[in-house]
Amino acid sequence: MSVQIINSTTGKPEYALLPIRVYQALRKQIEAKLKENEEYLPFELTDYVDNPVALARIKARATQEQLADAMKVSQAYISKLETQTRVTAKTLEKITLALQNLNKG
Repeated sequence: MSVQIINSTTGKPEYALLPIRVYQALRKQIEAKLKENEEYLPFELTDYVDNPVALARIKARATQEQLADAMKVSQAYISKLETQTRVTAKTLEKITLALQNLNKG
């Protein structure tokens, strides 16, 4: 096992890329250490994604294509929904049902 070191633009080590097993074993310790740093802000998906369709799809770990297949619509339609500022409750219900069915299968 090796750890990849990522250097800053000045050439000094800045990040370490860990195998996922190592990260998972150390996750609680890493997060506790990060919280000690006042500059650290935990990643919150809602800080970056405000469209409810995109948010639900990402949380379900589904691609646009997978959601489109489950809803029997085109991927382009899902993409369009994810760029709209408003989505109807009926559409959200259909998306929720499709994502639930995806997770069952």
